[in-house]
Amino acid sequence: MDQRTDYITWDEYFMGVALLSAKRSKDPNTQVGACIVNRRNQIMSVGYNGFPRGCSDEGFPWARESEDAYDTKYPYVCHAELNAILNSGGADLEGCRIYVALFPCNECAKAIIQSGIREVIYLSDKYASSVGTRASKRMFDSAGVTYHALTLERPSITIDFSAETV
Repeated sequence: MDQRTDYITWDEYFMGVALLSAKRSKDPNTQVGACIVNRRNQIMSVGYNGFPRGCSDEGFPWARESEDAYDTKYPYVCHAELNAILNSGGADLEGCRIYVALFPCNECAKAIIQSGIREVIYLSDKYASSVGTRASKRMFDSAGVTYHALTLERPSITIDFSAETV
């Protein structure tokens, strides 16, 4: 019997882990996940966007807009990239790559650079014209961090949790 030929690629696998991680986010508008991978294709850490530990998902605002920015999610939410870096437990991330659903903001770009991650692979760059994203790219270019959109041949992968599929 020959081996399967329809298995997923490393890129599909790691982006899939990032997207599955995003499903843990309680944010009603934007769910982002991140997966950090080393040179040997080992997952070093994952993260998703949400409030810091100890900050109740029910006790802080999820709003995108309010008369007072204090009452929006933005001062409180920890982005997926930063959570993945922090969740690594201090592991050496030098030379790693990070898979993210959404291109990193400027604050996450700083953390990515400082942690030693050398490559960013993303699905969406919907805020490309924003100051934050432009600043991210400027810092990545200066620091030698490469970045590119992931082009996939298959539009989706289905996960079936039924025992009969094993």
